[in-house]
Amino acid sequence: MEDRIKEVLKEKVDPLLANHFGGVILTAFEGGIAYVRLTGSCSTCPSAQYTIEDVVKGIVMDEIPEVTDVVLDTSVSQDLLDMAKKLLKRD
Repeated sequence: MEDRIKEVLKEKVDPLLANHFGGVILTAFEGGIAYVRLTGSCSTCPSAQYTIEDVVKGIVMDEIPEVTDVVLDTSVSQDLLDMAKKLLKRD
């Protein structure tokens, strides 16, 4: 299922978000819910939640009926945490 979701995100959603210098990745799929994180410029956009609700959710749920919801993952990525630690340690 995760591969199907990733494929839809890559083929149908990413081209739309690329117009705004962004993208989307799947971070988890549990209990019918796809958790996604916006990337690039979309990750810091004040309208990120609307992008999920108005664009991503509709496309994913139309393409894959088994997905019952699409939720914005606002957790901090491990890459960002690692970078912050490195900066704080001045490595």
